[in-house]
Amino acid sequence: MEYQGIQELLDKIENNEIHIAVMGRVSVGKSSLLNAMLGSRVFSTSPLHGETRKVDRSAWQSYDSGGVFLIDTPGLDEADGLQREQLAIEAAAQADLILFVVDGDLTQSELDSMKILHRQSSIILLVLNKVDRYSPDERQQLLQSLATHTAGIISDENILSSSAAPPVQSIITVDKTGIESKTLREPEPDVSALTTRLWQIIEQDGRSLAALNASLFAAHVTDKVSAKILQTRRGLAEKVIHYYSIAKGIGVAANPIPLADLAAAAALDSALVYHLSRVYDLPMSRRESGRLVAAIFAQLAALMGAIWTVHLASSLLKLGSGGLSTVLTATSQGAIAYYGTYLVGQIAERYLEKGKSWGEGGPKQVTEEIMANIDKDSIIESAREDILMRIKGKV
Repeated sequence: MEYQGIQELLDKIENNEIHIAVMGRVSVGKSSLLNAMLGSRVFSTSPLHGETRKVDRSAWQSYDSGGVFLIDTPGLDEADGLQREQLAIEAAAQADLILFVVDGDLTQSELDSMKILHRQSSIILLVLNKVDRYSPDERQQLLQSLATHTAGIISDENILSSSAAPPVQSIITVDKTGIESKTLREPEPDVSALTTRLWQIIEQDGRSLAALNASLFAAHVTDKVSAKILQTRRGLAEKVIHYYSIAKGIGVAANPIPLADLAAAAALDSALVYHLSRVYDLPMSRRESGRLVAAIFAQLAALMGAIWTVHLASSLLKLGSGGLSTVLTATSQGAIAYYGTYLVGQIAERYLEKGKSWGEGGPKQVTEEIMANIDKDSIIESAREDILMRIKGKV
């Protein structure tokens, strides 16, 4: 969807277009309002909810030769209409102006939607439609209430009224002989205040609004794409970390030579960091990876020295153990080695996510945060079971 939005944005910029999107609850008269502005029935209307199921647009020829487009969107509160509501929100994100249509006093959901649009820096015109249903006093009271509810969100000059599709009127006439006859008359829509205000905005700020919205939308798309790339990298990094953790755990558990397995384990950690740097497109040399591992080891040694002591003691115990006890000792040592490499991977990944930076708190704070958020016991137990199963499978 982001790529489609980018292409639409590029087309919009190239053609110097201004987009005006209409939003609101179902049955407030959004499509009718656009039809009244266009002077013809372009957008489908219906007494049934959910008539507008997709985003449609039409050039507003009344304003100029086609550089301004009116965009109809689905209602915000349709039953089973979450997907269509998302379409409306996406259309609003790309629009230069938004006509938020209501047919009475604001509901909380309408106000919440306007606050979201306002936070997106959208320019909103609030349109009280169907004013033909109200007396002049009632109309004034509603407009005042709308202004009060939207103070700080919408300026008073952008709160307007309209009668997009006034109901058909019955006209009773009596001839000279006293015979009555009834005719039906369809009143003309009244959207003059809205169109006048829109023309003013377009003349004064239309092109600059379009440019600003284009930059805001481009930044939004960039953020979403970046977030997806980061999510993909995190998933791949997790697989790399698991691969090296299990390799180290099995290698330490299976190696019968005490202390030598510790040196090999350190080399595996450096290789892990080396490959993680490529996952995040921040490649390191082998030497740089080794220095980062040394820095991480220093923090881990200060915070969990006891684990490294157990690791060393378990390695030495291999000398005098035999049979099943050797397997159990080696498995426990391998699980601790797994946990150590898992921590190294998580800490290195955080460092790489920040662009090879520890942040303001430095490596100590990063290490403490990661250790606080990891369930050490469950990771070690899971690693021990996995290693034991693999060792037994080879015996």
